[in-house]
Amino acid sequence: MSDKQTNTYGGQAVVEGVMFAGKNSFVTAVRRNDDSIDYLTVERKDNPKLSKLKKIPILRGLAAIIQASANGTKHLNFSSERYGVNPEDDAEIVPEEKKSKLAMIIGIGAVGVLSFIFGKLIFTLTPALVADFFDKWLPSRFEQVALEGFLKLILLLAYVYLVSLTPIIKRVFQYHGAEHKVINCYENGLPLTVENVQKQSRLHYRCGSSFMLFTVIVGVIVYMFVATDPLWWRMVNRILLLPVVIGLSFEVLQLTNKVRNIPVLRFLGYPGLWLQLITTKEPKDDQVEVALASFKKVLENDSVQVNSGIKIVR
Repeated sequence: MSDKQTNTYGGQAVVEGVMFAGKNSFVTAVRRNDDSIDYLTVERKDNPKLSKLKKIPILRGLAAIIQASANGTKHLNFSSERYGVNPEDDAEIVPEEKKSKLAMIIGIGAVGVLSFIFGKLIFTLTPALVADFFDKWLPSRFEQVALEGFLKLILLLAYVYLVSLTPIIKRVFQYHGAEHKVINCYENGLPLTVENVQKQSRLHYRCGSSFMLFTVIVGVIVYMFVATDPLWWRMVNRILLLPVVIGLSFEVLQLTNKVRNIPVLRFLGYPGLWLQLITTKEPKDDQVEVALASFKKVLENDSVQVNSGIKIVR
């Protein structure tokens, strides 16, 4: 199986479910409180302009992240609406959606993109401000940028660890683990059964958690080439260089995935895998069933024949 073929598929954990993206569709499967599985299927219609950007190194990372943020928020909204609602009460949800489906999609997509941008700005600027406070004791550019990177790492790890302690996020992280296990099972060419999936690693080189960590590492390298004084210029160049850091981090993520089977180079992706020890948890069988239900429907939409080893409750 070629890298190009396997890279077609990716996923995202949502509330009580998993979203998978294929060549022709995005499918979210959610476990309802009556133990059935509900689906949201969205046809994949790539924007021509974004498709062109995806062919250009660095810019393709920005396009992919923006698209994933917009699309992922829509599926997360679907899962959060339904996981705690009795299926017989769905009629109360559907009319609301039909009021203005286009407005809803645009609105949710915009919120996803803006939330990502706002979060990255806070994550980027706050450590820079704190590091500048220590300028009297650590005046050199190297010391300032190194401290800034260290503070970002601490901020990232603390945030991820603290949210992982909440019950709902812990379950999301279990579904995150299920998503990775399903992809690993598929990429290893094994039949897609719960038993086979559970034997797989919950870590994956192409994960968004790894991307978050790479933005910290790449940021330290990029910021070494620009001034840290005065403070206003430091804030400005951090904002201006944010797209560069994101784009380069995406390229690093793709590179670590390509060399993951080369013994000498596979260690390049280890930092991201270590972070995934927090952002993924071992899933239960019923959670793997949901992930498989989503993935198999994506494969079905792509006309890929896969032996089914799962009984799906509808």
